[in-house]
Amino acid sequence: MKLGRLNHVGVVTASMDDCIAFWRDTMGAEVIHAPFDMSEQGVRIAFVDTPDADGGNSGTQMELIEPLPGGAIAAWLEKNPGGGQHHLCFEVPDIHAAKAELEAMGKRVLGEPRMGAHGTLIFFVHPRDMQGILTEFMETPKGH
Repeated sequence: MKLGRLNHVGVVTASMDDCIAFWRDTMGAEVIHAPFDMSEQGVRIAFVDTPDADGGNSGTQMELIEPLPGGAIAAWLEKNPGGGQHHLCFEVPDIHAAKAELEAMGKRVLGEPRMGAHGTLIFFVHPRDMQGILTEFMETPKGH
């Protein structure tokens, strides 16, 4: 397994509007993509682009996650009412090969690869197997 590019940091919030205002007004984010629902995953998502040292797009994003009623993230937010960091996401060139490698190492992969918010396949690995961090792996989007 080779560490890929950090694609995004997932942050759960009780209020998408308040979270967007924080990233815009406090953190100075200039590019915040419009929120959209991922009903099948029980969440509303918005991405915030982070700049590189020269002010261009670094390619790494903040993924703002607001739970929809009844989803797994809603349960997470009940346990963590202030919201906060939920996961880290790293890119891999081949999602199925990465899953097989991690499973061969004895890591607990949480479900089968499924379509993620970037339109590419993803899966998660249990935080107890990843130094306490819920870790998402996503197949590198085509053209990157």
